[in-house]
Amino acid sequence: MSHPLMLASGSPYRRTLLQQLGLPFQHASPQTDETPRAGEPADALSLRLASEKAQALATSYPKALIIGSDQVASCNSKILGKPGSQQRAIEQLQTCSGQKVVFHTGLSVLNSESGEQLSGTETFTVYFRDLSHKQIERYVALEQPYDCAGSFRVEGLGIVLFEKLEGSDINTLVGLPLIRLVSMLANFGVDPLDPRTVTPVAAS
Repeated sequence: MSHPLMLASGSPYRRTLLQQLGLPFQHASPQTDETPRAGEPADALSLRLASEKAQALATSYPKALIIGSDQVASCNSKILGKPGSQQRAIEQLQTCSGQKVVFHTGLSVLNSESGEQLSGTETFTVYFRDLSHKQIERYVALEQPYDCAGSFRVEGLGIVLFEKLEGSDINTLVGLPLIRLVSMLANFGVDPLDPRTVTPVAAS
């Protein structure tokens, strides 16, 4: 039995990525507290929040496959949140300059009808160039990456900040690991190459 797909996210970046699979879906922003627990490492935080985001929409969408995802970046074991402002973005990039930054992206798919849930974490590592203060200021002024963990957009000019990227799926860095997602969806009988495996989204 097929189910409609629901993306538990208000992120336009995740919506754009999910659209690549060619599957009909709806999206809604889950109400979750993203505060890390005491001593909670970045990978555990991303996994917990991805699961909680999917669960947060279960009551409102009781017969859906709900996709939750959350990304946490860390540099020298310190979690980097979304900067939210120009000054914080500059400070983050100064911290990342010449350093290795690891992005942990939690992914969870919940069948809200049966309660079955699959979850996992994908990692992607970014090696930053040694950046001057002027380069950082110029980049932040051009892209204003205030809503991005790590203060850059890899799908834009952010690529010039890096020496090397390591990971199995570049989409993990943007916020939705599609290769892992396709594998998870297959466990629920969903195949992007067979549209009959997803219930079409009803017109609103």
